[in-house]
Amino acid sequence: MYLIGYDIGSSSVKAALVEVETGKITATDYFPKVEMPMHAEKPGWAEQDPEMWWSNLKLANASVLEKSGVDPQDIKAIGISWQMHGLVMVDKNKKVIRPSIIWCDSRAIPYGEDAFNSIGEKKVLSHLLNSPGNFTAAKLAWVKKNEPELYERIDKIMLPGDYIAMRLTDEISVTVEGLSEGIFWDFKENRVSDDVLKYYGFEKNILPEITPVFGIQGRVSELAAKELGLNPGTPVSYRAGDQPNNAVSLNVFNPGEIASTAGTSGVVYGVLDEVKYDPLSRVNIFAHVNHKHDQTRLGVLLCINGTGILNSWMKKNIVPSEMSYNDMNQIASLSPVGAKGISVIPFGNGAERVLENRNVDCSLNGINFNIHSLSDLLRAAQEGIVFSFQYGMEIMKEIGMNINIIKAGNTNMFLSPIFRETLANISGAVIELYDTDGAAGAAKAAGIGAGIYASSEEAFSSLKKIMTIEPDLNNSEQYLNAYQKWKSFV
Repeated sequence: MYLIGYDIGSSSVKAALVEVETGKITATDYFPKVEMPMHAEKPGWAEQDPEMWWSNLKLANASVLEKSGVDPQDIKAIGISWQMHGLVMVDKNKKVIRPSIIWCDSRAIPYGEDAFNSIGEKKVLSHLLNSPGNFTAAKLAWVKKNEPELYERIDKIMLPGDYIAMRLTDEISVTVEGLSEGIFWDFKENRVSDDVLKYYGFEKNILPEITPVFGIQGRVSELAAKELGLNPGTPVSYRAGDQPNNAVSLNVFNPGEIASTAGTSGVVYGVLDEVKYDPLSRVNIFAHVNHKHDQTRLGVLLCINGTGILNSWMKKNIVPSEMSYNDMNQIASLSPVGAKGISVIPFGNGAERVLENRNVDCSLNGINFNIHSLSDLLRAAQEGIVFSFQYGMEIMKEIGMNINIIKAGNTNMFLSPIFRETLANISGAVIELYDTDGAAGAAKAAGIGAGIYASSEEAFSSLKKIMTIEPDLNNSEQYLNAYQKWKSFV
């Protein structure tokens, strides 16, 4: 038996086929091989065509089926992970009305701030645990105000993963985890927020029916089966946003456990068992995948928009075209801790929640033409990304998170020795790297949802730790000095 997981990112769409008995990845692939484009008509905007996600999912799916030679009838469940906070709108014929306004689009910030102030900061935070900020509800408010003719055509709104589930099953639904990441969920009342709907003037029926995170959410339709080469009736039995799903992939379900990613954006994600919030709403708190009315499991999410995208920008614009990321890491290693005084502020991918939704852009500080070289610039960029993590983790600690062990997949920025060693040394936490990714995690979680695995412990018993990075106490002062200098520019 096999399980398949799809991870719908903003850079690519990945598929992973996992064998049930061993938990091993039988085949995996992603498309496109270059980053998917984001359309930005104005500064701070970011949109993608949902059809592009589906087209790349079909390519990734076809690749893993071909590589593995697995009979589609042996694939027993499907799981979905997605880029969080995006807005997809469809009409009564389930046709997309406009391109998706995705996670890093910052146009809706004023609409979130207005709701925050009008409903009341204390009430919003105690019920929603976040300001509406720049999340899905605020994005929908922007459409309602600025594109009323399109708003009137809406039958249902969805998150990116809900759209993929719709394409697979021809059914529209949403999870409580998804509603919470859109800032539609009232944690005190345990239902969709009347305050948000009333303030923005949204009809409740614009939201899909609620389905559980783990469970049979629908089955592959005849049309989708024909497009994908899958067996009709295969259950879709798990769906979650990419950061809760990354935590799932690392078997992070319980209070005090921490997961991290560092792709286009960077995240530190921890689990709480009591309702808390940041008074300044600089970190986000959503329902974790195992949150229930009688079992509080909340995900504290620190998100830095400008992470791997900074490293990618450096590769595209600063270094020779033939240079690989590994080459860049090796050149950066020639520079000492602190990059000879250069500080790079990595916030060049839209407004940053951790900075109270300020958009400060990316900046390079302290360059001296006589002493600095490419190696210093590359190291400073990676250190700047890590320092932004530390800046946010200090806020997480203020609301009760203990960060002693950080689990991550051995991918993206965690492939860089400089990145992971800087993170360990500046945070004081042990970094554990695992051989997993979001698509594989979604596949295993689908096995839980379909009842193939009896528990999360069984599903992730094969999770393999491949590296541990301990803090180097001898170098901690050098990292701290560099961090303090970096903070002076924020």
